[in-house]
Amino acid sequence: MKPFLIVGLGNIGSAYSGTRHNIGFDVVDALAKQHDTAFETARLGDIALCKTKGKTCYLLKPNTFMNRSGKAVRYWMQQKKVPLEHVLVVTDDIHLDFGFLRMRQKGSAGGHNGLKDICVQLNTTDYARLRFGVGAAFSKGRQVDFVLQPWTKDEVNELPFAIDKAAEAALTFVTDGGAAAMNQFNGNTLER
Repeated sequence: MKPFLIVGLGNIGSAYSGTRHNIGFDVVDALAKQHDTAFETARLGDIALCKTKGKTCYLLKPNTFMNRSGKAVRYWMQQKKVPLEHVLVVTDDIHLDFGFLRMRQKGSAGGHNGLKDICVQLNTTDYARLRFGVGAAFSKGRQVDFVLQPWTKDEVNELPFAIDKAAEAALTFVTDGGAAAMNQFNGNTLER
């Protein structure tokens, strides 16, 4: 059975840790922790292996910086022989309220530079993505500053629950497929 690849988008370095833009890293970190596996630094990123319900899944945190994520995704798909339909990219989304999840089987980059680069490198928009809402509490032209800022106190309190839900959605994509994951998880994770 062909393996899966879950890619968390973010930027490397302590300056970016704990920022909205790094939520993809946070979600794959949560998956690694849940499966008691560790990341190893390898070519173009940090990679970890986990197995769930008999399926093999690689977790990837590209170290190419956000806007060049596609190179790492393409490389690891080739290395691990991962088919396009087994790829899931986890990313932040300013068009969704904080804590909202939206999984899609394919679609546009929606102005996200990390997704744009993946589309270019893979020469397709037909890959699954899980968008994690980070809100849009910024004034015109301040989008970059906003996504590179740390979470607010209130958000920090809710974040672990939302990250766990996103991790669960990613695993459901692997075990039960994209449609099942969308049906179960698309929407507000904070409504318990």
